[in-house]
Amino acid sequence: MPFRIALSGLNAAQSDLNVTANNIANTSTNGFKGSRAEFADLFAVSLQGVSANASGNGVRVSNVAQQFAQGNVEFTDSNLDLAVSGPGMFIVSDAGALAYTRAGAYQLNRDGYVVNAQQQRLQAYPPLAAGGFNTGGLADLRLQTTDSPPQATGSVEYFINLPGNATAPAVTPFDPADPNTFNHATSLTLFDSLGATHTGTMYFEKTGVANQWATRLYIDGTAVGGAQTLQYSNTGLLTAPVGGQVPFPAYVPTTGAAPMTITVDLAQSTQYGSNFAVNAVTQDGYTTGRLIGMDISETGVVQARFTNGISQPLGQIAIANFANVQGLQQLGNTQWAETFSSGQALRGQAGNSGFGLVQSGALEGANVDVTEELVKMITAQRNFQASAQMISTADSITQTIINIR
Repeated sequence: MPFRIALSGLNAAQSDLNVTANNIANTSTNGFKGSRAEFADLFAVSLQGVSANASGNGVRVSNVAQQFAQGNVEFTDSNLDLAVSGPGMFIVSDAGALAYTRAGAYQLNRDGYVVNAQQQRLQAYPPLAAGGFNTGGLADLRLQTTDSPPQATGSVEYFINLPGNATAPAVTPFDPADPNTFNHATSLTLFDSLGATHTGTMYFEKTGVANQWATRLYIDGTAVGGAQTLQYSNTGLLTAPVGGQVPFPAYVPTTGAAPMTITVDLAQSTQYGSNFAVNAVTQDGYTTGRLIGMDISETGVVQARFTNGISQPLGQIAIANFANVQGLQQLGNTQWAETFSSGQALRGQAGNSGFGLVQSGALEGANVDVTEELVKMITAQRNFQASAQMISTADSITQTIINIR
């Protein structure tokens, strides 16, 4: 009997060494979660229970439990390297079959999809046309490689000051080629629906009426409608038109683009002092843009950046968690699959309750403490040696009995 008990001890110690060796071997594996061997004693049990004087039948491995503690986060030079800081896992798809992982080393394949080394595609919530993301469904995360479409200028806002002591020009009528027929002018770049640039010029002419100005818009040297009247109060604030919105008729570009209908906002203009000043000019148009980079926020929102200054959301990285992560089935490649024991995947967004944050340009290392594993190795080795010594002792006793005459 001691032989079988000692043999179970050898097997248990060997299993403990195997688990420790696997932990140490994966200390450099991204997203790896170390395991712990758990043991239970063995007794011969009858209907009446265990005998009060039973010595036991040895030991068995009751479970090899993975430990899902957070690993160290190490920063890298690639913004497609991702780490989850806190609870949650990335979701990857292999032709529709979902797996879950903490390993975040991703790259682009030839079709622009974000994939791991096994060519499994990272899952994300697709963007909605009205803003936000469709958190009710998953989609393969794909980086847009086409150009960003242009947007025609529709609104221009001026932050300017017109001199309060200005006088009406002595030369009439207005002629954009003759600076003596107007007081001041300022130019900016406008865009049509094809992304082509145009030069827009605003002319300001003091009228003979107190605190009144005439303004004109020219695009590429062509007048857009006639003069519009601006009226200021005796404290220098714009009173007419009400709201400061100065509409101009449509301008038809020669590029074949759609007509440009531009509203000039002068609500922030003033008539102070003796100097003409253009403090700021903004307009809402932009030209075609090429993809120059990608940003991933801590909430997992993926934004494509274009040369025209526009950022476009491509999706939000989906995060999953489980009621019982210990119940997940190991698949290898630091991936797990959902099981009945783990419960259904709880999908969410990074930063929400129960989910950690996404760190771009970082990888989570293994959560293995090498020093602790070495101590476990020594302990398992001693247990193995003790069980082997028990077999040797039992053999000596058996030989003694056999040699009795």
